[in-house]
Order: sequence, then structure tokens, then C-alpha cells
Amino acid sequence: MTFSIVAVNPETGEVGVAVASKFIAAGSIVPWVQLGVGAVATQSWANVKFGPALLRLLELGYTPRRAVEMVLTGDSRREMRQIGVVSAGGEAYAFTGRECIEYAGHIVGDGFAVQGNILTGPEVIESMAKAYESTKGELVDKLLAALAAGDSAGGDRRGRESAAVIVYKPCGGYGGCEEGVGKYVDLRVDHHSDAVNELLRLFKIWEITILEREDPSDVVRIEDVAGELEKALAALGYYKGPFTGRASKELLQALESWMAINNFENKIRREGYIWGTVYRFLIEEARRVGGGGDS
Repeated sequence: MTFSIVAVNPETGEVGVAVASKFIAAGSIVPWVQLGVGAVATQSWANVKFGPALLRLLELGYTPRRAVEMVLTGDSRREMRQIGVVSAGGEAYAFTGRECIEYAGHIVGDGFAVQGNILTGPEVIESMAKAYESTKGELVDKLLAALAAGDSAGGDRRGRESAAVIVYKPCGGYGGCEEGVGKYVDLRVDHHSDAVNELLRLFKIWEITILEREDPSDVVRIEDVAGELEKALAALGYYKGPFTGRASKELLQALESWMAINNFENKIRREGYIWGTVYRFLIEEARRVGGGGDS
């Protein structure tokens, strides 16, 4: 009852899964990821035991195909299962049982596999594979592009409800190499009428908090947009001063307060500039409540 993609980038060590479904909290059932080992998606009549079992078999050196064959041996619901597996080295394999509800199918590519059941048609997984292969950027960008493409192509023919993305990478995520476990991105939408787009919205917020995701050339001079910032921060309740269109002390204090409250403090710049991602998000948030600048 789901469409998903498992993928790795052997060069960077990134490994992850993205999934969407007309099933509540699919992100709590389908994706399984282990840094340095691989990724698994278990769906259709999902057996959650397959996730850790397949990762353990990959860790022991079995190929994705052999690992899937092993967990399905003696399984009375074998033909109802759908599984996608990729190893950290980039070898991928997928299985779609004959009794999975149509449309059901999979595509295996270089370092990835896409799979889905109860889909509007084969165009869903075809669009996912094409988007994954053509998208540039980090693994998470490619996974989200694939998920969005599958959703736009029709997705789950029963509708939309949940979506998730999980990516591990060396030194990734909160704490980095010193305190982290490599969990770079872990976002879920459990119940939403437009789950994939809501996941993309959450990712945009997550992205603003991560310094390494910034493009050094994407900066905005505060003095040039001071008028917009005054209006936006006033609409959000942070700026109380007069509208001068200048980068005043009051404006800078309001901006830093808004950034700190929203956990963007690692994006505060003190040389008269603001990251473009932060600036655009601020304007969007102000517009959402009915205020903000014009550009």
C-alpha cells in the first residue's frame, strides 16, 4: 500500500529510504537503514522483522538478492510481500510478490531500487527512477525528488496520508562525528492530506538549520532588504520599532530573536548579511500570517 525508494551513494557513504503511502505512519513501518550496511523497504503485507533481519544479513556479507531469498524462505505470505534492498556498496535488489495488489512493480537501478503497490500505474515507479537518476545534489535531494515525482505521477491510487525520509551518512546529523550516530535526516509526516508536499515543507525548515547545506554565494545584504524585514518581523510579532527601511539596532535584535526562537541561531551572520534560505523563509512565514515584504 506504498511507494518507496532505497538508495546509497557508495562514494559518500550516504544511505537512505523515502516512502509515501495511503497508510498512517508508513515511516514507522517501511524504512530501515544502517550506516555502512545498507537500506531496506518492507511493504505491501509488510513484515517489520524483515528490516533488521535483512540489514543483519547484509552486514554478514550476503548480497541483497540472497538476503531477500533467505527471509522469504518458508514465508506463508511470500507472494504478498514487496521488498527493496540496497547494500552500502551499491548493489540493489527488489521483490514484488505475485499477490501484491495492482498496480505493483519495481525498478532496480545503479545503487537504488524503487517499488510500489496499489499504484495508479507503472508511471509512478518509472517517474521515481527517472527523477532519482536525473537529480543532482546529496542523496536526500535525490530521494525527495523521486518521492515527489512518484506522487505527482499518481502515487498510491487510494490517496495520500503519510510520507517519510531517512538518510544516514558518516558524521551526519546532530552531534556530528563527536556525539552523533550518523543519522543525517529523519523526517516523517504521519497523517496529512498532502503528505509528500508537507514532507518537503518540513525538509525546507530542517535544511535552514544545517549550516553545511548553505550555498556560500546565496546571501542577502540586510541593508538592501531592511524594509521587507521590518514588515515581516512586525507581522510575526518580533519588530516593534518604526518602519525606517534601515538596518537599525532594533531590526537586528528582532531578526536575531526570531532566528533564535526558530533554532536558526547557527545561521546568524554579523557582517551585515543574512543567508538567502533564512531570508526567503522569513518572508514566506510573514506572508502566511498576512504580512511581510513584496518580493
